Amino acid sequence: MGDHITRPENGFIPALRWEEPPEGPVLILLDQTRLPQEEVELACTDVQGLVAAIRSLAVRGAPVLGLAGAYGVALAAARGYDVEDAAELLAQARPTAVNLGYGVRRALAAYRRADPAHAAAAALAEARALHAEDAEASAAMAGHGMQLLAKLLPGGGYRVLTHCNTGALVSGGQGTALGVVLAAHRAGELRRLWVDETRPLLQGARLTAYEAARAGAPYTLLTDNAAGSLFTAGEVDAVLVGADRIAADGATANKVGTYPLSVLARYHHVPFIVVAPTTTIDLETPDGASIEVEQRSGAEVTDLAPSPLGTQAYNPAFDVTPPELITAIVTENGVVSPVTAETLAAVCR
Repeated sequence: MGDHITRPENGFIPALRWEEPPEGPVLILLDQTRLPQEEVELACTDVQGLVAAIRSLAVRGAPVLGLAGAYGVALAAARGYDVEDAAELLAQARPTAVNLGYGVRRALAAYRRADPAHAAAAALAEARALHAEDAEASAAMAGHGMQLLAKLLPGGGYRVLTHCNTGALVSGGQGTALGVVLAAHRAGELRRLWVDETRPLLQGARLTAYEAARAGAPYTLLTDNAAGSLFTAGEVDAVLVGADRIAADGATANKVGTYPLSVLARYHHVPFIVVAPTTTIDLETPDGASIEVEQRSGAEVTDLAPSPLGTQAYNPAFDVTPPELITAIVTENGVVSPVTAETLAAVCR
């Protein structure tokens, strides 16, 4: 059951937080399916509820899914559930997002290492450590991203196109790609943020626009298939996107519609930049063809505007951009450019 939120004094509503009321620990999620019309929180008291929230996209975005996975293990431990079963359920909730499994493994390893009397506390401490690391990575990526933009676009006054949602809603800090964009805004260097609406669940129209408006950034919303006309008119200086999984060769899975943007950017000689923490890099996945792409219900497409009864819909959640179309990958450890297996492995070290 959701509860409406009293906005914090700093105006920042975290995507998730851990609380310990008298009736027992809970993981509180900002329900992103209700934004921007309503700011409502969900209280997860068990892993089944958290898995449902992950699958419905009430909580979403690669870095924050890692946090949800870690806190989910801690929740199972604190509530006395079977931690091994909980970890397996969580890790399988969204197959493309590598951070989810990473967070689960971190907390589970801490749980296993500790003696039984302190195992639950160890899992929670590991989740909190991952949360702090993600916030630090977010700040570092913003700094590296700003330096890269200044190098590639020395005139300033950036006009940036972004896809999906990559701000504080997906992070323990200020986000990935949108974190860089909003850092540019705070520095007075953002001329215009072009926001793709991002089908099928409109994460751009609902969530990126919500975060940009809250930050007072100059933004304009566009349909995904209008991006080409912006490039043709010379209105895009750079494309900044996030990632849900980066393979060992640099191929990057992101919300469906990202790959066509990379093709447009290459044709129009516009930098195409991926911003993601090293936890999103999966060196065990050799290339883009090896990335499992989540297929979602066709109803997410057909129900947006009523379609004839029986209409089938092709609804992949992600597509994969090959490394040769990526100008640079910005991580908390620095910028990867050119994007190759060797340069990617080096930044992970």
